[in-house]
Amino acid sequence: MRCKPAHRMVADTIQALQKEIPTMAETTQEAPVQPKAPNISIRAQLVRSLSFRNDGALTSPDGQPSVTVNIHVDAGKRGDNEFMVGLRIESSSKTESQEFYQISLDYAGVFEITNFEANMLEPLLLIECPRILFPFARRIIADVTRDGGYAPLMLDPVDFVALYRREISRRAQEKQGGAAPGEGSGPVVN
Repeated sequence: MRCKPAHRMVADTIQALQKEIPTMAETTQEAPVQPKAPNISIRAQLVRSLSFRNDGALTSPDGQPSVTVNIHVDAGKRGDNEFMVGLRIESSSKTESQEFYQISLDYAGVFEITNFEANMLEPLLLIECPRILFPFARRIIADVTRDGGYAPLMLDPVDFVALYRREISRRAQEKQGGAAPGEGSGPVVN
């Protein structure tokens, strides 16, 4: 019996192993589909309404006027992944005996929101979207009050998380019968 040369034995062993071990092409399975990243994009921003009443334009204040500010947030679905989020900002400046101005701005944005879990949608619409819109609405309020002859009304930053929590609390009270339905509807900050 004759022995095979060493290089021939190695070649035979490699060939036998190749038959036993499937090739990469044979073992490749489809990679698991990676979930798409959540995405939020602004499609449009608009002033739905703007009102400025300037009763004190021709008079001097008879004391230090007080300024009140109310902010209301609302959101609604427009299409499959499209939502409209609105900020309604109302402010007035007055003393005990006279009112100087009232301003009301209803500012909105249309957002396309994709790949968010359903339970995250409401907080996103009532916290993050208004946070995106607020600087633009703030600028409009400042410009209009300045153009009306007053110092620009520079609104302080708004804690939309606290506003949202207040709304959740209000809803819970409403469910328990603590508030009349529709009373204080929507998140409002003073």
